[in-house]
Amino acid sequence: MSAPEGGRLRVAVAGGGWAGCAAAVELAAGGAEVTLIEASRSLGGRARGVELNGQLLDNGQHILLGAYGETLRLLRQVGVDPDTALLRLPVQMRYPEGSGGMDFVAPRWPAPLHLLAALLRAKGLARADKLALARFTTAARTMGWVLYKDCTVDELLERFGQTPRLNRLLWHPLCIAALNTPPARASAKVFLAVLRDSLGAKRRAGSDMLLPRMDMGALFPQAAARFVERHGGRVLTGVKLGAATPVEGGWRLALSGAEADVDALVLATPATQSAALLEAQAPELAAQLAALVYEPIATCYLQYEPSVRLPLPFYALLDDPEHGRWGQFAFDRGQLDAAQAGLLAVVVSAAGDAAALDQDALAGKIAAQLAQDLGRPELAAP
Repeated sequence: MSAPEGGRLRVAVAGGGWAGCAAAVELAAGGAEVTLIEASRSLGGRARGVELNGQLLDNGQHILLGAYGETLRLLRQVGVDPDTALLRLPVQMRYPEGSGGMDFVAPRWPAPLHLLAALLRAKGLARADKLALARFTTAARTMGWVLYKDCTVDELLERFGQTPRLNRLLWHPLCIAALNTPPARASAKVFLAVLRDSLGAKRRAGSDMLLPRMDMGALFPQAAARFVERHGGRVLTGVKLGAATPVEGGWRLALSGAEADVDALVLATPATQSAALLEAQAPELAAQLAALVYEPIATCYLQYEPSVRLPLPFYALLDDPEHGRWGQFAFDRGQLDAAQAGLLAVVVSAAGDAAALDQDALAGKIAAQLAQDLGRPELAAP
């Protein structure tokens, strides 16, 4: 859509999560008059900072990949230096020593030699496991990391002869962490796309793992809001888009009791809200959006004495929900932000069953798991 004669294109972006903030930044940079609308009081959506007991915490622990080139470009565009804001680590899957896992970490060599070195040096994998991993990555690279007929991740792993131990320690945790879906149901096409951007990155830096040193709201959404305002736009928080009605040349928006006319509208709201807004204009699309099913992700924060520190910034954990082992990845927040010394964040993806537990009971089981896996009894009592 072109701008009205003699004026700037007026665009409303509904939804102030990372997607909405990214759209608003790109539109503002392109010369549009942007209004960013967010129903909650803070920007960021599922990746933002929240205050708990006087402490600012992320509403979920996140990892970025070095291959997220557009995300890194947007950070720089809004004035955030990725080298300062993110801790860059080589691709790795490291379990606590003695926990029955493995130690897989790539050196800072050119791709794909860094993965070959990581495979040869990996501890906790038998020769059959390493050969299976080499076979899978070689075949996937030959295929261009593309699968033309989709199947489940479990079916893909079986097709390529992956060993039970490799599935347990590498593929299943990666699938659940990246797709938030158990491998028995997850899309192999989507999983291969994730692997392409990590294990299959053409540059070694693309496979790096990036851990935020600041809360997720400060990392991008807040800087994005300032960028939009500097470019003549508006950021409205605590304002809900109740309806969007087509009018000649644009849209009429119902905003928490007020009305506004715009030339174009971008919906970056959750699927259920988008479905409600689109029901009158695009009923088939609205029905598809309304049918989407969500899977919760839990992050358990455990505060210890400030002197408590893990040997590494983060670890993979062997989960076993049937035996009360819910944790999948543990992060030492104190190594990312000195103000959070002694704070550990433990992630449970595909957490439908975990969410049914009492929060204190879940935290207690996770603390006991950390104490056992890390061989540190004091971690059982945060």
